[in-house]
Amino acid sequence: MLEAQAIWALGAMSGTSLDGVDAAMVHTDGETILGFGESRYAAFSENEAGVLRAALGHWPGEPGVEAAAGVIEAAHVALLSRFDGAELVGFHGQTLAHDPRGRGATHQAGDGDRLARALGLPVAWDFRSADVALGGEGAPLAPFFHFALAKWIGARAPLAFLNLGGVGNLTWVDPSRTRPEDDGALLAFDTGPANAPINDLMWARHRQSFDTGGARAARGTVDEDIVTAFLAHPYFYRMPPKSLDRDAFTDLAGAVSDLSDENAAATLTACAAAAVALGLEYCPSPPDRLLLCGGGRKNPALVTQIEMRAGVPAVPVEEVGLDGDMLEAQAFAFLAVRVARGLATSCPSTTGVAANVGGGRISRPDG
Repeated sequence: MLEAQAIWALGAMSGTSLDGVDAAMVHTDGETILGFGESRYAAFSENEAGVLRAALGHWPGEPGVEAAAGVIEAAHVALLSRFDGAELVGFHGQTLAHDPRGRGATHQAGDGDRLARALGLPVAWDFRSADVALGGEGAPLAPFFHFALAKWIGARAPLAFLNLGGVGNLTWVDPSRTRPEDDGALLAFDTGPANAPINDLMWARHRQSFDTGGARAARGTVDEDIVTAFLAHPYFYRMPPKSLDRDAFTDLAGAVSDLSDENAAATLTACAAAAVALGLEYCPSPPDRLLLCGGGRKNPALVTQIEMRAGVPAVPVEEVGLDGDMLEAQAFAFLAVRVARGLATSCPSTTGVAANVGGGRISRPDG
């Protein structure tokens, strides 16, 4: 077990948007952030993204999974080997399937043993399985890092981090608490689909990865009947913590199939924003602001819809000196150190697990 001292950890994340791999260095003891280091991004090629897309929803041993794991491992080795000075790697892998309530399982493609041998460094990985095995949702896992970030930026009042990836997830933080595990320190949950339905629309109709700058959505008109029907989904009325699979709302594609490109993009954007607004109603107290991270923060149409429907200022995390592109990669660097120290990585208020859980396992280059 790692001693209680700060090290440089290198975290990596490949999200449900299937755009590429983020990697970032964090100097931390797993409790306090001491500084941020180098970060890099490597985009997936169209072929690599296609392999991953074909494996979505598949479990170990099913078609396409081995090929997807190969893409993920090769992409991570190529990117992470460009960093110097890391003492530990946090490897999330690629989520292909996530069904904690039904199947009681979660599946992230990629093998930490192979990564450790290729990089010559210890690798913390398989962060979610222990939480799911003990009755938790297995997601989201960034909240403990968000708590440390709230301390880092000197926040005084409750605030919320809103990650707009393929799925939206929200972490409400009370920075007056001492530890993330403390009662009332955190509440975290997936708000609903965010970029994924918009990205899938753009890919299906134009072979484009996303709605650049929200341009199509900005020109369209929202079909509020579709938004209302979307909000009737039982997921939105489950008490958090709760989590979603990327493809939990695939019926949205059919709902907008008869709309023009612009109106479909506008409607899917409004759905994502409406889900955030509904989610905020579960917070212990209204956050004074939403700090946005993930690719969706670069979509002005989405941000405008969120502010309009939620009635809360929504600003990119860059406004408080953070890097919104790298927060999730940084989170897994931070969590890797917690795994190595045997500290909790999730708790009842973040994943619904019955007790504090230290997830993840460590693979070493020598096995």
